[in-house]
Amino acid sequence: MSEQHTYRVIVRGTWDGLTDEGRTRLLADAADHGMTSMRFTEEGTLSYQASPLKHFSMRFVVVSDAADGEEMAAALAEERAETVLRGLGHGFRELRSTVTDLDTMKINYKSASRR
Repeated sequence: MSEQHTYRVIVRGTWDGLTDEGRTRLLADAADHGMTSMRFTEEGTLSYQASPLKHFSMRFVVVSDAADGEEMAAALAEERAETVLRGLGHGFRELRSTVTDLDTMKINYKSASRR
């Protein structure tokens, strides 16, 4: 069995071809999708600003084989984002991802003398 790594992936995109109904729904729900909603979860959390209603981001936790690397984690998160957004009936374009491998992330601890 290969080693599993945990990745945090932020998928960003642009709304595209929103219907009037979709735009109205997004604007009505904007307060629930602001800064306080930003969490990394397996199913993803959607965040965006109502004004201007142009860009969005989704945050995912992806667990996959370390050998597959960050590219696979990004591809899996983008696939999840597409599924969620299509399920909500929202058009989008230009998905791009930023990936952080939590298992290789370096943590700088402050020394006792710097506190």
